[in-house]
Amino acid sequence: MAMNRVQFQAGLSMTEFLDRYGSEDKCEAALAAARWPEGFRCPACGAAEHGTFVRGRRRYWQCCTCRHQSSALCGTIFEATKLPLTRWFLAMHLLTQAKNNVSALELKRHLGVCYKSAWLMKHKLMEVMRLREDSRVLDGRVEIDDAYLGGERSGGKSGRGSENKVPFIAAVQTGPDGRPLYACLVRQPFTSEAVAIWAAKSLATSAQVVSDGLWCFRGVRIIGAEHEVTVTGGGKASARLPQFKAVNTLLGNLKTALSGTYHAFDFVKYAHRYLAEVQYRFNRRFNLASILARLLRAAALTPPRPAPIIRLAEVCH
Repeated sequence: MAMNRVQFQAGLSMTEFLDRYGSEDKCEAALAAARWPEGFRCPACGAAEHGTFVRGRRRYWQCCTCRHQSSALCGTIFEATKLPLTRWFLAMHLLTQAKNNVSALELKRHLGVCYKSAWLMKHKLMEVMRLREDSRVLDGRVEIDDAYLGGERSGGKSGRGSENKVPFIAAVQTGPDGRPLYACLVRQPFTSEAVAIWAAKSLATSAQVVSDGLWCFRGVRIIGAEHEVTVTGGGKASARLPQFKAVNTLLGNLKTALSGTYHAFDFVKYAHRYLAEVQYRFNRRFNLASILARLLRAAALTPPRPAPIIRLAEVCH
């Protein structure tokens, strides 16, 4: 069997990570470069001329035009953190290089912080991933399927009617050779109206959509996309159909990763972030060596998300 070059790529080793980000000064310099790649720009007025000074252990920039003072952390997802940047960078490294997911409990042990801090760090970084992937648009041949997080409660309904199941759309764009390129995982009720809204946001009008016979998937036609329907009939045999190989493989890996990493999480409240984490890594899997730098850039451009906002549930209609 030929070696899977994506699976066996080198990535960013722990040695390389420590060489690049092994001190607070290196992390702060990397964050500043990610936030202002062309040099400092005042967050208040946009001017470039500035002075710098050090307060405590943190470097600050002061705009010569409006006198606004800013550190590399201000206005980013790291704002107001009491933890050193080295802990944040290690968390980003672990979340981006792991083959499967990393739980907050595992982060707690690796970072040497309390569980509450590890949970908040993980959810803030997952929120960065969600916002970065929010504008994802799939084109070309796209396989879509209905999927669910959660399971049957004792005494409750089974199947699609289970009160503990959170529905989401799984969509995978494939290349000419049938291999998966990009994915979109969005918590979504399965109605024609909801699918049409999702399609208008996440599918290009030139997409060729392949789905099973679930009636609501006809909603993708509203944007003018081609729609090929294959009635699967359900059961294990339907999961082996070649038309849905990419999306079924992704769903199998996703569910295995979630069940193998987390004992439990609040599906109803936080499904959107856990799905976004999987989607973010999947769509950047071709170059693991650069994924940390890309997440750092996204984190530098993400406005602060205080704990009360992080703990709010997603609004899903």
